[in-house]
Amino acid sequence: MVVTAAHITPIVAIIAGLLILIIPRLLNYIVAIYLIFVGVVELNAVHHWFVWH
Repeated sequence: MVVTAAHITPIVAIIAGLLILIIPRLLNYIVAIYLIFVGVVELNAVHHWFVWH
């Protein structure tokens, strides 16, 4: 099984959602980290800084 950025983003979203449900005070940090992560993944899709396979 090959894991691509298209597979990682939904998994991170599910984990972030569960953490927010468990500990609501983490919302700001989780959203910030998620947005940074998605931004890096999407920029990588354009510029290919990291090879995921």
